[in-house]
Amino acid sequence: METVSVNKFRDNLKSLVEQAVSNHEPLRVTRRSGEDFVVISAEDWEREQESLYILQNSDLVKQIAVSAVTHGARTGYRPTEEQMDEITRI
Repeated sequence: METVSVNKFRDNLKSLVEQAVSNHEPLRVTRRSGEDFVVISAEDWEREQESLYILQNSDLVKQIAVSAVTHGARTGYRPTEEQMDEITRI
């Protein structure tokens, strides 16, 4: 994560925000008297919130783990040829 001073951030606000949004990389802004803050795109923030929600839901994490094992073993549901034709409307 790139770090800049609040003065540099203020002087280059438009370009630094555009860089954080387009590169999907957060930007840490330091202040002499006070806590630092981070600039992140709304899209990246929403993605982080979704990830946190999933990681905090132990039942969902277990379901994902079971699905990963099933997928890796290729023992999951497999539609018949007729079902595939219906799904793909062939």
